[in-house]
Amino acid sequence: MTARRATIERRTAETDIRLSLDLDGSGDFKAATGVGFFEHMLHQLARHGLIDLDIQADGDLHIDDHHTVEDVGLALGAALKDAIGDKRGIMRYGHAYVPLDEALSRVVVDFSGRPGLYFRADFTAEKIGSFDTELVREFFQGVASAASMTLHMDALTGHNAHHIAETLFKAFGRALRAAVARDQRALDALPSTKGSL
Repeated sequence: MTARRATIERRTAETDIRLSLDLDGSGDFKAATGVGFFEHMLHQLARHGLIDLDIQADGDLHIDDHHTVEDVGLALGAALKDAIGDKRGIMRYGHAYVPLDEALSRVVVDFSGRPGLYFRADFTAEKIGSFDTELVREFFQGVASAASMTLHMDALTGHNAHHIAETLFKAFGRALRAAVARDQRALDALPSTKGSL
């Protein structure tokens, strides 16, 4: 089996990012982004997705966290797209429900080739520590766009903003893990009747 790894370097006037991932990893995680809560969420994604993830990001945090979070999302999406290649032999679809105390989220992934984020989450606070909760959506918008995936994310219930965010990241990791899993019954087949994705 070929290795499913990718490294993306993204440099703009706002951020300088180097991101490496291994889809067949064990959940190893390293990051230096300067955004503590975001790193906590990315760790959840890596652990529950069983992907090895190494992110080094230097962004314009003196302005705010927006560019760093958004551009890490774009880099992660690009790395996912590179690592899965032509999508031959993957399950393509994945879904997960994840609870954390009172919070419950559902995430559904489709490596369709058609980028789209359908995000339904009402955060009960504008900030978690110093982290703007609206950046959760911005991150996943970047991931879905750059990975060319259809991504449905629903925070079904919850009143603690930290818990809501954490269930979304964990559920994404679990759904991603299912979607990129190798389909043992169709290792050489493209998971589409169209002949391309």
